[in-house]
Amino acid sequence: MPPKDFRVSERRRLQPWGVLALAMLSGLAMMRNGVDVTSGPPQPAAAARPAAPTAPSAPSAAAGLEPLPFAPASRIKIPAIRVAAPIMDVGLDADGWVAAPPPQDANLAGWYQNGISPGQRGTSVVVGHVDNTQGPAVFYGLGSLEKGQHIEVERYDGRVAVFEIYGIEVYAKDNFPGVRVYADTGAPELRVITCGGGYTRARGYDGNVVVYARMVGSR
Repeated sequence: MPPKDFRVSERRRLQPWGVLALAMLSGLAMMRNGVDVTSGPPQPAAAARPAAPTAPSAPSAAAGLEPLPFAPASRIKIPAIRVAAPIMDVGLDADGWVAAPPPQDANLAGWYQNGISPGQRGTSVVVGHVDNTQGPAVFYGLGSLEKGQHIEVERYDGRVAVFEIYGIEVYAKDNFPGVRVYADTGAPELRVITCGGGYTRARGYDGNVVVYARMVGSR
C-alpha cells in the first residue's frame, strides 16, 4: 500500500529542485558503516579514485517516450548485480543530507520522496548502503555496473520504469558535484548512489559512487 500521507495533488505541484535543495543534498555523507575488509566494494572501472566534478554525457531521449505521472517508488531491481530490494521513502536528516535507510536492513534502498519519482520528468534519486557492520549491503556491487545495463524501479501505481545506465562515476565527498549529479536534464532520469572510494576505519568512505541512468521504457 502507498504511504498514508500520499497526496497526488500535492506531489504533482513539486517543481525541479533549486540550487538550495541541490546544495543540501550534495553531501550524501550518510553512509558510513563500512566494514574493514581488504578488497572493499568494486569501484567504477574508469574512476578507481574520486574523480574531478564532471558528469557523463546523457544520451538523447528515446523518440515517443512519455514520462510517467508521479507515484512513489516501491522496489528496485538491478539484474546485473542481483539486486532486488524494497524501497522506503527518505527525506533529509538533521544535517541537511539525504537520509539513508536503516543500516540494520542490508537489503533496503531509499528514495528521496521530496523530489522526482522514478519515471517522472526530472531526476529521481535512490540511495543505499554499500555495507554495514555485518558485511556487504544492497549496493555493494554498484561500482561494477557498466553502460548499457538496465535498472528497473517498481512504483506504487503498478508501473515499472526501466532505465539504461550511461555513466558510473565516483566523486570525493568533500568535492561532490551536487548540481551536476541532480540536474534536471528535461528527461526522466535516475541516480543511484552509495559510498565508494577509499576507506579507513576512522573516517569511513571518502567518496560516493553515482550511477547515471535515463528511462528507456515502462510497462
